[in-house]
Amino acid sequence: MSFQSFIDKLKQRWHVKSTLQVVIILIVFSLTGSSIIVVKRLFGIDAETDIITRILFYIGVLPIYNVLLLMYGFGFGQFKFFFEFEKRFFKRIIGLFVKKK
Repeated sequence: MSFQSFIDKLKQRWHVKSTLQVVIILIVFSLTGSSIIVVKRLFGIDAETDIITRILFYIGVLPIYNVLLLMYGFGFGQFKFFFEFEKRFFKRIIGLFVKKK
């Protein structure tokens, strides 16, 4: 698979028109993930931390990740994309806990 076909697939999946927008979105995801790693280090979570503490951290960090994603998205002019992304994400999460009729 070539880089261009990868970008084209992302454009189609995310319903965006330009390659630049795909690159910006990927940068926002990268910055957000990197920021969470910094938060993880600040809390002292590492491979030697007990499993319960790590699980609680990952559950607790979810809101931080989502807020950072929206903040970085806003900073890079992609707030609308990430707000819609968050809405879809939370609909899926809620769907896991709500009984379907």
